[in-house]
Parts: sequence; structure tokens; C-alpha cells
Amino acid sequence: MSLVRVSRLRKVTRVHALCPDSFGMGTHVLSMRIDGELLDRLRTHAAKRGMSVQDYVVRTLIRDDFDERFKAAVDETERFYGLT
Repeated sequence: MSLVRVSRLRKVTRVHALCPDSFGMGTHVLSMRIDGELLDRLRTHAAKRGMSVQDYVVRTLIRDDFDERFKAAVDETERFYGLT
């Protein structure tokens, strides 16, 4: 079970999730600032799967291929801005 608090600051939403540690080491807090457009997209994807936004984000982060997809997104961003 997770305790979630969502607060809106200007056009950015801050999401706090208190998640129990599956390894018995206590709990961890994940805090993100998300703009309104991205939050709407996350809500849509989560709703399609019958999940909360927080659960959807956590499930996405623990996917087996997350590291590879994240690196690919960073590489593409760097190419776009001419950093590579």
C-alpha cells in the first residue's frame, strides 16, 4: 500500500509517493514535479490500465527494458540539441 499526496504549484504538479520497500528495509519516498500536459498523458495511459498515475509510473520504472529505453531517450535528446 502506498500513501500518495498530490499538490499543484502553478502549472507543475508535484507527486509524492510513500512506497513500502519489498526488501524489508523500510520505505522510500519518490517525489516528482510534472507539468500539466505530461500529467494528463500519464493519467490517460494509467486509466487505460485501470491504475493510478503513481502506480503506472512505478510500474514503468521497474520494467526490465527501462534502462535501455531511458538511455535511448537521453541519446535522442542529446542529438536533438546537438550535444553529441
